[in-house]
Amino acid sequence: MRKLKVAIVGLSFGMEFVPIYLEHPDVESLYVVDSNEQLLQAVQERYSLDKQQCKRELSEVLADPEIDAVHLVTPPATHAPMSIEVLNAGKHCGCTIPMGMSIDELYQVIEARKKAQKKYMFMETTVYEREFLYIKELYEKGDMGRIQYMSCAHYQDMEGWPEYWNGFPPLMHPTHAVAPCLMLAGRKPVKVYGRGSGKIRESLAGRYGSPFAFETALIELEDSDLTIELERFLYGVARSYSECFRVYGEEMSFEWQQLASEQPVIYSRTGKLKEVETYKAAHDPKSYRRGSEICEERVEIPDYGYLLPEEIAKFTQKTVYSNENKHLSFTQGGGHGGSHPHLVHEFIRSIIENRPCIPDDIAGAYWTGVGICAHQSALAGGKAICVPDFG
Repeated sequence: MRKLKVAIVGLSFGMEFVPIYLEHPDVESLYVVDSNEQLLQAVQERYSLDKQQCKRELSEVLADPEIDAVHLVTPPATHAPMSIEVLNAGKHCGCTIPMGMSIDELYQVIEARKKAQKKYMFMETTVYEREFLYIKELYEKGDMGRIQYMSCAHYQDMEGWPEYWNGFPPLMHPTHAVAPCLMLAGRKPVKVYGRGSGKIRESLAGRYGSPFAFETALIELEDSDLTIELERFLYGVARSYSECFRVYGEEMSFEWQQLASEQPVIYSRTGKLKEVETYKAAHDPKSYRRGSEICEERVEIPDYGYLLPEEIAKFTQKTVYSNENKHLSFTQGGGHGGSHPHLVHEFIRSIIENRPCIPDDIAGAYWTGVGICAHQSALAGGKAICVPDFG
């Protein structure tokens, strides 16, 4: 199979992906796009790109028949419109979160992908971070037993961020929290109950018509007794950054650390009924499980760079951000838990192997849509809202 020609659109956070694409063994050439001339020049000089590899407009990339795929790293309101443009131009599309700003936009992206017969990858980092890969491994081995409950959160103070974030409804940007839980559950969300709490200042609330400082939701899954709890805030709450999830299993549970300097905790059920208690257990149900204990220990999460081609494995630990210009997610090590090279590799390989991306547009629609519906529920005082069937 021939190597791919790829374009990255958006060079603030998107700069993080530039060296990964440049060193991926299946990428022939990389183009970068940004309206900010200073960013373009910085990337051009840092990575010795030719001038023709640096573009000011998306339209320049879409008009080039040699470019196979486009990775969008642009402001939220542009995601659905630009994704549709990319797909309509006959190119594969990877897009950062959220997938769209409304349920209708989610449907439009899905329809564009079907019509174009191209790949769409929802570039959600948390389902490739090392913490999720570790828990997924434990669950698939059967160590956790039956999952009884999951909760997740994305805590982030957005003060001082670009103005388009001002007053952004918390649950309209849910996927850094909810994606790991929905991926692990393997079930569609079908109904949500959302609640808002607290207030943000009026100058923020007017932008999107959302007054809440904090939003929470309970998520009901299709054909399942499992419930997922979701929390999110962006303004007006004194709490440091964290993208986190917790999984409570019958035999083993996982809790994310409170502080970035700590390690997460694994709780496990150990011990068996002692022989001396066997008779009592058989005749006295109340004594069942007597002799068992719950062990707790902090665990060091392994790195999963070994799953990647040697050329890009180092990027699970290495980033392009300096100490003076550090994205908040990098407090979790290697950029969103080392996920970035995994995302790039999955996008490239899904195109070459002609298979759906993981996650694809359907997963992206459910993961984004559940937050949109939860926000609608919160605005309605907790009214149950059904999540659309995206297929």
